[in-house]
Amino acid sequence: MTIRALREEIPYRHIAVEGVFKSGKTKLAGLLAQRLNARVVLDKGDNPYLKDFYDEKEGASFLAQLVFLINRYHQQSRLVQRELFEDWIVCDYMFDKDKVFAYQTLTDDELVVYERIYAILSERVPRPDFVVYLQISVPTLIKRIARDGNLLEKGISEKYLENIVEAFDYFFFNYQATPLLVVKADELDFGREEDVLEILDQVKLVKKSPLFYVPLSRSGGRTIPKG
Repeated sequence: MTIRALREEIPYRHIAVEGVFKSGKTKLAGLLAQRLNARVVLDKGDNPYLKDFYDEKEGASFLAQLVFLINRYHQQSRLVQRELFEDWIVCDYMFDKDKVFAYQTLTDDELVVYERIYAILSERVPRPDFVVYLQISVPTLIKRIARDGNLLEKGISEKYLENIVEAFDYFFFNYQATPLLVVKADELDFGREEDVLEILDQVKLVKKSPLFYVPLSRSGGRTIPKG
């Protein structure tokens, strides 16, 4: 299929791919961008306070969260102007996801300050036209960290991983801002072309209501409307 034909079937100029780390979202975002001839925008993982956060140093959670928030704001706010000139954009994150982590790591007092800053910044960033959420289970996340994780990731407690996975699932179960495709991604391998094509085929099916897709290897490829 040509790029022009694919764009006609998937008329979303700003697509966000989301999921917890190790879900495959960055790889999928890059592959979708290639197929759509889009510009790929990747979340910045560098943060000077991240090690202190994992070492549970006092105040490090708040500082690390603010750095991520500001970095994401600067990157996303630039898209407002770029969207006027560029045909297509695929991001491997949503600005909204910053809040998911904040509510898992910050104290009540810190959240009061964070919410005020977030409210100001969030008004100035673009909203994606379409979201793909790659849902993975805690056992899959633990397995991938053991196989591919860095030293910081391998030091994360299982309880924190459980909380993050639960928080992401809760966020997207209640998400209604844009068309949404939720993909059970435990067994997907985006090194296989057929898995990428599966995602594209499902994106074409989504209208206004969210769809939940369990790939062929798990259930016979069931697409489940949310309702």
